[in-house]
Amino acid sequence: MVDAMLTALIAVSQPFTLLMLVTGVSIGLLVGAIPGVGGIFGLVMVIPFTFQMDSYSAFALLLGLSAVITTSDTIPAVLVGIPGSVGAIATVEDGYPLAKQGQAARALGAAFSASMIGGVFGALVLGFSIPFIRPVILTMQVPDFLAVAMIGIVFVAFVSGTNAIKGLAALSLGLLVSYTGLDSHLGEERFTFGQVYLWGGVPLTILFLGVFALPEISALMRRKAVADVAADIDMKGMRQGIGDTLREWRLVTLCSSLGAIIGAVPGVGVTVIDWIAYGVAKRLRPDGVAFGSGNIAGVIAPESANNAKEGGYLIPTLALGLPGSVTMTVLLGAFTVHGLVPGPSMLEAHLSITYSMVIFLMLANILGAGACLIISRKLAALTTVPAWHIVPVALVLVTVGALQTNTRIEDIIVLCLAGTLGFIFKAGGWSRAAFSLGFVLGPTIERYFFLSYQLYGDEMFLRPSLVVAGVAIVCIALMFGLRSRSRRDADRITRETSIGDLVAFALLGVAGLAALISLQNHQQMAQIFPQFTAISLVIFCGLGLANYLFAISRSQKVPGWRHLVFGNTSDLALPICLSIGLCLGLTAAIFFAGLTIAVFVFVFSVISIADRRLTWKALMISAGLTGFVYVLFESIVVIDWPVGFIWSI
Repeated sequence: MVDAMLTALIAVSQPFTLLMLVTGVSIGLLVGAIPGVGGIFGLVMVIPFTFQMDSYSAFALLLGLSAVITTSDTIPAVLVGIPGSVGAIATVEDGYPLAKQGQAARALGAAFSASMIGGVFGALVLGFSIPFIRPVILTMQVPDFLAVAMIGIVFVAFVSGTNAIKGLAALSLGLLVSYTGLDSHLGEERFTFGQVYLWGGVPLTILFLGVFALPEISALMRRKAVADVAADIDMKGMRQGIGDTLREWRLVTLCSSLGAIIGAVPGVGVTVIDWIAYGVAKRLRPDGVAFGSGNIAGVIAPESANNAKEGGYLIPTLALGLPGSVTMTVLLGAFTVHGLVPGPSMLEAHLSITYSMVIFLMLANILGAGACLIISRKLAALTTVPAWHIVPVALVLVTVGALQTNTRIEDIIVLCLAGTLGFIFKAGGWSRAAFSLGFVLGPTIERYFFLSYQLYGDEMFLRPSLVVAGVAIVCIALMFGLRSRSRRDADRITRETSIGDLVAFALLGVAGLAALISLQNHQQMAQIFPQFTAISLVIFCGLGLANYLFAISRSQKVPGWRHLVFGNTSDLALPICLSIGLCLGLTAAIFFAGLTIAVFVFVFSVISIADRRLTWKALMISAGLTGFVYVLFESIVVIDWPVGFIWSI
């Protein structure tokens, strides 16, 4: 273990690794300061850039980015009352009132310092937990990991969103999509539609770019800028906020502990953690300024908890391969890309990488908070950046990130299809977390199942861990199922379910039936898991339809025809169509004129058209991004890009 720590320290101290950590922190601070973008968006955008990196450098970039999102997302939350991500929702309650009282610098100083302490605390919890978790994980057998994975994905599906049936249906769809490609046991084609491109399965990076990034870009299109004028931040107020945090060290320690511990429970979102910490602050500090009116403890408590949760999230992710959050699901995909398997191997063969992640978290939080304290005035100005200066840059990174996978047009087709699915999920309140978790863990669960069966035969079903897993799944289902039988919940289901949801249930049910039909000619080993998943999808879709009809009968309320689509999405459909159209246009330009020329012309044209005039800003942004793309993809990461039709004539 000492050798692993020394190896981790040596790896972390390498110049390129440190450069990637600083780069990740810088990107994370920028992404977090822009409301509505979020850490998942940032992660799925940079994962393609890590393909050619070693594992240490790759996770320095990824963890550096994800660790500081909940540091800089405080800036718009305090200044304009709009959280940069869901992790700053509770901070708005007292941070924004403080800003309106002229104490924005104090609130930011307290938030940044509390975030740093919480983040370092969470990293230490992760580091100190490894010696205790390691012997337990190393004694677990394959069926035990199968049991944990089964409980975890079902639990996450239930707690993802307000409708458990939607979560389970999304989970089943993710599992079904994950079985696309050649069967790992017999080599049979499953759901490939005769396309050689799909023999290796649906590319994870492209799927995540579509499901998570494109819908957020589309939402960004609908906004102009968050604020008209950036707030004035002074260092005197910052120092006062830091002093507030140090005086509230007991509260910081308690909330950091809660964030790390609760974060280790898969499926518990950052919003829950934040509000628990906020409630603790209200209980411990009942006197003084009323909460919601500018109490500094209402800023310190959630900020210390939401940064500490990153260390907690990594505990089940590394030890069990069970992501603690949607962000960790994306990171789990990155593990797959770099040939790392969470579980015993991360605590044995790759223990040095695990310890390096502890160091990355600590350094990222220190760097992120320090940078925010120094350049918060500059970061505050990001809230005034026009959305259409960000959109084309994001579209270039998404499109190029997808296209670099195979440099084939099929990459963009998959991206657009995944983007459409992500838009439908986002608009209809379907859990993208459950879908992505099913996609990532589907092949792992199938592999654990067949390994367990080969080792133990039918006796595997009598192993205590699998018996407990079965009982736990039934109990979870009964708990959520009985809750939906109350009249109050019936009213909620009726309000939250639209006719668009019913159409989605019907279409997914048809997709499940089509999958069952396509599996008829496969051998049993190749069809058993996809078949079970398809049947589950059909059942959950049927339950979704039945549950909605039951809710109508109990509540006596029928949604009007204005719910013909998913809620109020008339103003969302155009942006997603525009996003997909721009991606296709950029792809066509790359195949026609080559990468660098296409990027410059695309960005310059989009910004100029959006601004309705040619500006020097459009020229600078276009030139800067083109230079970045050229250096990265033509010099550092050499990829065989299309030379351009016009140059081959």
